[in-house]
Amino acid sequence: MDRPAQAPTQLPPGFRFHPTDEELVVLYLRRKALARPLPAAVIPVVHDVARLDPWDVTGASEGEGYFFSLRRAPATGRRRRAGSGYWKATGKEKPVFLQCGGEQRQLLVGVKTALAFHRREPPPPSSRTGWVMHEYRLAVPRGVADQRKKNARHGCVAEPGEWVVCRVFLKNRPNRDAGSKTLRHGASARRRRRQQQPEDVRGQQPLPFSAPQPSSSSCVTDVTDCLSDEDEDEASSGSTARAAPQREA
Repeated sequence: MDRPAQAPTQLPPGFRFHPTDEELVVLYLRRKALARPLPAAVIPVVHDVARLDPWDVTGASEGEGYFFSLRRAPATGRRRRAGSGYWKATGKEKPVFLQCGGEQRQLLVGVKTALAFHRREPPPPSSRTGWVMHEYRLAVPRGVADQRKKNARHGCVAEPGEWVVCRVFLKNRPNRDAGSKTLRHGASARRRRRQQQPEDVRGQQPLPFSAPQPSSSSCVTDVTDCLSDEDEDEASSGSTARAAPQREA
């Protein structure tokens, strides 16, 4: 099994690595893809991290870890074989946006995929474990993405490997009965709040969200229009090592 090629920098006691999705993609993954210096060497490289059992990955065995990995070919299907089980995608992919300063606009910079680890034995429904992986990759222009799909359909040579950054963590899974009670209680509370709202507030639609238009060039280079080197250095000083509350899984 492959292991990290470099040891991460140890943070001072009381501090933990707690980046936002935007910081993780822009300040770390993008810089890694461009072979530029990182704000801090806190993310090791683990080749084919998605093929390992999560408890065997150095760092993740402690409950949470971040890793760079080189995805050698676009993933097909929703399952990825790994060690004693497989990773299965859950839900839809989520976009990661960069807030562009005072212009009040957003730029699509990455895509986030959530996967849950399942054992091959015992059989479902008890095969799912509490291990979760969030995989982040850089967004690509629509034309490039379409060409990749076309190459895959025609059996062409796979695109060169792309860097991804993964967050692997162990999620505490409450029992099903407790979860059902929580959902029922939450629904009842929402109904009570709605009944207490004045008539002129009920039924109002949320403010429209202006989605960014597809870019004609790769976000790997376009993102520099919104975030200068000085801004990156300033942002990294506040995101690399800081005391933070526990992140919700």
